[in-house]
Amino acid sequence: MKKIECIIRPEKFAELRQKLGDFGIYGLTVTEAAGCGLQEGKTGVYRGNKYEINLFPKIKIEMVVTQDMTDEVITLIKEICGEGNVGDGKIFVIPVEDVIRIRTGENGVEAISS
Repeated sequence: MKKIECIIRPEKFAELRQKLGDFGIYGLTVTEAAGCGLQEGKTGVYRGNKYEINLFPKIKIEMVVTQDMTDEVITLIKEICGEGNVGDGKIFVIPVEDVIRIRTGENGVEAISS
């Protein structure tokens, strides 16, 4: 199993969630985040004072999938969220040793399937 974490633009979330559901992935953890990378900050003015805006709103999505689904999920994320622009996001793939569903005690692939 693999844990896939992706950080994407907020406006891409609804479409990605729909496509992941169509693909059979329903278990997601979603966090609103702010971050910076290669995107250049902006300078704003408020009441005559200049200030830097260098953290941009992002959405962090986490999911655990089977080994055989990993490449397809990554391709799906890249197709939906990739525009070829700085700030499109990142995908992290992390090995998962085990998963336990607390309610039933199931573990492994059974714990992540519906």
